[in-house]
Amino acid sequence: MAADLDNTLYLDVPAGRVVIAMRPDLAPTHCAQISALVRQQFYDGIVFHRVIAGFMAQTGDPTGTGAGGSGQTLKAEFSDAPFVRGTLGMARTSDPDSADSQFFIMFAPAPSLDGQYTVWGEVTSGMEHIDQIKKGDDRRNGIVSNPDKIIRMQVAADADKPAGE
Repeated sequence: MAADLDNTLYLDVPAGRVVIAMRPDLAPTHCAQISALVRQQFYDGIVFHRVIAGFMAQTGDPTGTGAGGSGQTLKAEFSDAPFVRGTLGMARTSDPDSADSQFFIMFAPAPSLDGQYTVWGEVTSGMEHIDQIKKGDDRRNGIVSNPDKIIRMQVAADADKPAGE
């Protein structure tokens, strides 16, 4: 089956390209917001500010502090999809309806997150590049000094188009 290019993202990180299949069947509102932000080049140059070895890599905060976002919060779209290696979930505060632009990519299964965070995608290739993202300090809850950045993030349907189209 051919990939749905409107629901496929290319995430370029220092180690290489990661291909993400979005899951609008699970989280249509979150996927729409992520697509819109990607098309605005919102994620380009944003750091992986919190990376915990054996758990997850978090990004999507333009301030790089973990406290920022796009200013557009979303209602939770929880599902039965499990948090396993390669799952993309939305970061949030203690308020289930506070997800915005921050997301995380799982290094390993985390059943404690199941049904508590919105699953919106999965890595279909390039997970080895996510594994190479610089890890944070465990004593500082995974905060990364001199963190790796998202080089570029694109919707696959737009990837062959020249800039500005």
